[in-house]
Amino acid sequence: MHKLLTIVFFLAFFSASAQELNCQVQVVSQQVQQSDRRIFETLQKAIYEFVNTTKWTNDQYQLTERIECSMFINITERVSADEFKATIQVQSRRPVYKTSYNSTLLNTNDQDFQFKYIEFQPLQFSEATMLSNLTSVLAFYAYMIIAVDYESFSPNGGEIYFQKSLAIVNNAQGAVEKGWKQFESTNNRYWFIENFLNPRFKLMRESYYKYHRQGMDVMTGDMETGRQAITECLENIKKVRTDQQNAYLLRLWFNAKSDELVNIYSSAFPDVKAKVVAILSETDPGNIAKYKKILTTNSQ
Repeated sequence: MHKLLTIVFFLAFFSASAQELNCQVQVVSQQVQQSDRRIFETLQKAIYEFVNTTKWTNDQYQLTERIECSMFINITERVSADEFKATIQVQSRRPVYKTSYNSTLLNTNDQDFQFKYIEFQPLQFSEATMLSNLTSVLAFYAYMIIAVDYESFSPNGGEIYFQKSLAIVNNAQGAVEKGWKQFESTNNRYWFIENFLNPRFKLMRESYYKYHRQGMDVMTGDMETGRQAITECLENIKKVRTDQQNAYLLRLWFNAKSDELVNIYSSAFPDVKAKVVAILSETDPGNIAKYKKILTTNSQ
């Protein structure tokens, strides 16, 4: 009887609490000429377990509260028996209040992902030092996913996790693998976290809360009030772009939001459409053709 009660208690506890991330992991290797692909299946399972079972915060999560995200890893080259070159696309989403809709928060494709992996060797990570490029990259994005999610629910809510991502970047400054250093690129992991913590991007960082909590979450009950908050976000982002035209954070924002913005404003009044399309054409010129569709759809 005592044993049965213990099992019931364990199951109740497990169902009531969970890790932070519900991350779908896919590893593909079509570009690698190799007959035995078991190692890539093992790698996918190892990454899945590492990301989803690591306790990244001290907060308590319900199963339904886990952050929905995905990591798509494309192996492009097998450098040696235990070393690989790859790309990793990271996406995360957040639910909109009283809807079944999930709004994309992050959508980034990291081209600098080279790592060593020995099949069946446990993946280990330390906040204090860099143990491997594989787990450092995975942990970096795990913390960024959590940080941006928290930012969307409260102002500066992700600060502690941005700092954890920064610590990973700092620990990796001596790494031979690319992606961590300021001089290597203008859109790598260094600039990813630098932009979020740089005071020059304060309005951009604030936009994650205003857009989602005061905009998307409000639109369910008050469409125009919520949409106005999003318009104010776009005006603030325009101010940032005036001084930081090629900032990585700007590209990250529109990678995640361009399609959603078309849907948000397609039913707006004509004057709002014209105003927003003018802002978007200046702040995200690469997607002008997409934004012009807003003008050709029927208003509410």
